[in-house]
Formats: sequence, C-alpha cells, structure tokens
Amino acid sequence: MRMSDTKPHSEACERNREPILEVLRRPFADRRRVLEIGSGTGQHAVHFAAALPHLTWQTSDLAANLPGIRQWTGEAALANLPPPLPLDVTGPWPEARFDAVFTANTLHIMSWESVCALFAALPSVLTADGLLAVYGPFNYNGGFTSPSNEAFDGWLKRRSPESGIRDFTAVDTLARSIGLRLIGDCPMPANNRTLLWRAALAP
Repeated sequence: MRMSDTKPHSEACERNREPILEVLRRPFADRRRVLEIGSGTGQHAVHFAAALPHLTWQTSDLAANLPGIRQWTGEAALANLPPPLPLDVTGPWPEARFDAVFTANTLHIMSWESVCALFAALPSVLTADGLLAVYGPFNYNGGFTSPSNEAFDGWLKRRSPESGIRDFTAVDTLARSIGLRLIGDCPMPANNRTLLWRAALAP
C-alpha cells in the first residue's frame, strides 16, 4: 500500500476489484445492506458501491484506518456509502443487521483467535438469510496451492507469527458452526479464492 497526497492507495485493490465484483454480482443481487469488515483503504467499497447502487455498503475497520477510508468515501460522495464504523472483531460489534458480510485479505492478517472471534460474532449482525463472502488466499488438503502462496505465508509469519494463510477446512468448520453452508468456492487471480456461505436455513 502506498500513500499519495496522504490518501491511502492499494495496488492490489486496483487489480482484484473487478474479478471480485464479478463474483459478487449474482449472490448480492438481492441483498440490501452489506457490512464490509476490514475495509482497509476503502477502495473496494467505493468501487462496489458504485457498481451495485441497490446496496448500502457499510465500511468498517480499526479506528486507525478510518481517516483513510473517509477520504475515499468522502470523495466518492455516494448515497449508498455511509461513513465507516470502528470495528475490532474482538470488541463490540455494530448494533445493526446486514443481509451480507464481505471481507477481503483479512483472515491471514489476523491471529487465529481473531478469526474465531469474527465468526463467533457474525450471528449478531447477519440476518436469517445472510450471506458471507470472503476473499483471500487459502490452503487446501493441508498444503499451499502455489509456491508464491508459500512464500507469502513465510513473509506474513516473519512479520507477525500469529498471522498466516488459513486452511479452508478450518474456516469452513467455523462457518458451519454458526449455521452457514458453503455455496461457492471461486478461483481468483494470483492464487486467491472467493468463498461464499449462506445461512443454512435459507433457500
């Protein structure tokens, strides 16, 4: 991520926003309120809110990242893009309901304890027919899907030993434990995936 005139900018967001949007278009077509966890720079939110104007796209992140998000959302001036909310997944969550939750490139940055806390809190914000969409790298069958992912995992652990690429089965187990069922596992560029879950009682 680089800074330009104090506004945060992520090259990765520029590269992956269109592939992610194409995956989200169909499952989010009947959604109305989306909570984005770990909005980062805010670039994804601006792009998705502009492309999906039927959605209210609620950004959130740690308090330290909110000024940068406000720069992006403020410049965009989109009616469906409200101000960002402070959210630490291990602390209090918004007292509101959303029919979709989206998060990108967060699970491998958090500790596993924080990943567990995120999933444990989701029932407090998801509606009964809620959707969860998660973008990022994942391991399958106990191993890395590419040499580049293995190298990335090593870099993550050197920076923070509690971080690292998560195992798909472990994450899916967390989702199933809160009543979500997997409805999509979409391969993405650069050895990433977009995983989609839906409330198990939903049609």
